[in-house]
Amino acid sequence: MKVALVTGASSGIGESTALELHKAGYTVYAAARRVQRMEGLAAQGIRVLAMDVTNDESMVEGVKKIIAETGRIDVLVNNAGYGSYGAVEDVPLDEAKYQFEVNVFGLARLVQLVAPHMREQRSGRIVNVSSIGGRIYEPLGAWYHSTKFAVEGLSDSLRLELKPFGIDVVVIQPGGIKTEWGGIAVENMQKTSGGGAYKEQVRQLSGLFSQAERGSEPKVIADVIVKAAQARRPRTRYAAGFGARPILFARRVLSDRAFDAMFLGALRRFA
Repeated sequence: MKVALVTGASSGIGESTALELHKAGYTVYAAARRVQRMEGLAAQGIRVLAMDVTNDESMVEGVKKIIAETGRIDVLVNNAGYGSYGAVEDVPLDEAKYQFEVNVFGLARLVQLVAPHMREQRSGRIVNVSSIGGRIYEPLGAWYHSTKFAVEGLSDSLRLELKPFGIDVVVIQPGGIKTEWGGIAVENMQKTSGGGAYKEQVRQLSGLFSQAERGSEPKVIADVIVKAAQARRPRTRYAAGFGARPILFARRVLSDRAFDAMFLGALRRFA
């Protein structure tokens, strides 16, 4: 039986992914800081782990536990992450660094811990949950988008490094999804820049984010992740969810100035 580790599994995409991989026959380890929020997963027969991707000891111990109990890891789904929003001028650098710790360095550290076992097996799949935000940009999201651009570049290099060992690296690019992510991003943005020079942009972007409530269910992304995990020859990238494909298409075909104008027009429309 194949073994999968899913981070950020206490809610949203991670929770749904753990459930769908379990239904597909995997032995699933669901990892998150908030273990109490994974009681429903445990009741389904999914093994839950307390893991903080900013705490090295918890990641080391988590991977050791999986190997001790099963002897292998076949799929790593790096899903843990959040959106830190606010003007570059306003966001404290400590917060910016923490955004990178969660979204990039935690992901990279788990790759370091899991890759040796996959190399020994001569097989494995690493699925990094990025975002359409790894290809586009928006005001007040500089630090978040920086992390997702980093995940995209890291994944491309990693894919070439691990290919000779039979390990595939896949990037998932969700669009608008009904999760806690949007609410957390808006809260951070309003707290950081809602009362200063950027308050009008905060108001406009908050209105745009409210449209995420009409987004796709997390299961849409979970199904894509299961597809990527099981495919004989997976694609390097999968874009899915509300607006993902048309937005990425627009970014490919429009110039920077044209994309700027399109995005600013959307801000005004939804404000």
